[in-house]
Amino acid sequence: MKKILIVSPHPDDEVLGCAGAILYHKQKKDKVDWLLMTNVTELNGWNKDKILERQKEIKKIHNFFRFDKLIKLDHPTTYLDKINSVDIINQIKKSINLLRPNIIYLPFINDPHTDHRITTESFNSCIKPFRHKYIEKVLMYETISETNLNFLSERKFNPNTFIDISKNIRKKINAMKIYKSEINKHPFPRSEESIISLAKIRGSQMNLKYAEAFELVYEIKRS
Repeated sequence: MKKILIVSPHPDDEVLGCAGAILYHKQKKDKVDWLLMTNVTELNGWNKDKILERQKEIKKIHNFFRFDKLIKLDHPTTYLDKINSVDIINQIKKSINLLRPNIIYLPFINDPHTDHRITTESFNSCIKPFRHKYIEKVLMYETISETNLNFLSERKFNPNTFIDISKNIRKKINAMKIYKSEINKHPFPRSEESIISLAKIRGSQMNLKYAEAFELVYEIKRS
């Protein structure tokens, strides 16, 4: 049994980027934890009813995937660049020491959203192999509506690891539908059609019906 850590800057990134991977690991009886970096607040212009609804959605997602543990840092969405980087890194270090994950899934480091970039940049300071010998593998996932809309940077997502989600594609769609305000009809990027289309493209790269793709940061096979 492995210990898996799914890191999402916002509620819904874990579904868009990792729903198939989460289900894959749960089906293998791995322990899967979820670290949620931000949450919507009144600073983001959300009223109390909307904030409460988002909390309910997070709880539903927690129950849907049966996460073993959820850590919510609750920084305001879009405000990570305004928070002292040392404070964020210390929170991440504390979370890693508590959860002791073997495999970590992070957002792509060059996504346009600053919350995504800061999340992975902060983790980069905390995943040095000589400090945490229990970490065996680190991967970055793609978030539709973010990773695929990186227009200006030459550093693009370069997938080299794939997980077959052919049996779980409908579960991924059903999970995303929990976030009612984040999914919409095509051609909205976070649509059912877009999610399925990306899974088909990634599947076709590996002769699979549907797949999720990841960029392997490093993998250590210790004796």
